[in-house]
Amino acid sequence: MMWYGGWGWSGFLMTVIMVVFLLLLIVGVVALTHYLTNTRRGHQPGPPSGEAAWGSRRAEDLLAERFARGEIDEDEYKRRLTLLREQR
Repeated sequence: MMWYGGWGWSGFLMTVIMVVFLLLLIVGVVALTHYLTNTRRGHQPGPPSGEAAWGSRRAEDLLAERFARGEIDEDEYKRRLTLLREQR
């Protein structure tokens, strides 16, 4: 029941606190949604990372080893290296 002329400062303060709480709750839900949708997109633009980068680097290393051992000549090495880099 309202005594002595209304809610006064305590009513105003409770209203302000409730509005701030609701705004923080909404911002939190939006931030969480943004975070979850960005991590599920997968590949971000930029240099390759993770297993794909490791696989392409490993293929180039193997090719360099074969060239160093003399299993393939320079022309073959350059041709295969170009093909590997085009496939990224």
